[in-house]
Amino acid sequence: MSVTTVPSSTTRRNAPATVIPAPSHTPRPTSDDNGWPRLIDAVREAGQYATRPEAESVTRIVLSALGGHIIGDERVDLARALPEEAARVIASQIPVTRRLTAAEFVDSVAARIEGATPATARWDVSSVLSVLPPLVGDDLVTRILAQLPPGYALLFGRADLSPAS
Repeated sequence: MSVTTVPSSTTRRNAPATVIPAPSHTPRPTSDDNGWPRLIDAVREAGQYATRPEAESVTRIVLSALGGHIIGDERVDLARALPEEAARVIASQIPVTRRLTAAEFVDSVAARIEGATPATARWDVSSVLSVLPPLVGDDLVTRILAQLPPGYALLFGRADLSPAS
């Protein structure tokens, strides 16, 4: 621990200094400091993106869109399971007032990505969401899917086994 010496409030020249501990700049302990770069690399590989910044941009957009649709314990557990940067993206979203169908969700992502079409946005969404199950666990993904309207399972790389409505 470092210390900062601050002169006391007395006017005497030789007054003793007051010692105040300097603030710690140690980052929050995490189990994996490389989690965000590894997540971006996984998305880049899954989506076959040409550059890392492109994969990072898509990841942020998709996670921010998803963040508003996950609530309660599942939201908390998802944030805990993700790398710190991804957790911030999820947790910073205000919960939506109306759940979007999977197709509407993809369209909402398309609206956030310049030049995207529904087809390219579906690719982007699937590229991000399909890398989450190995990272956060199948049980949590199952709980998340239980919160979402039918159709999202395919976006997470799972067969959609819900009955047609």
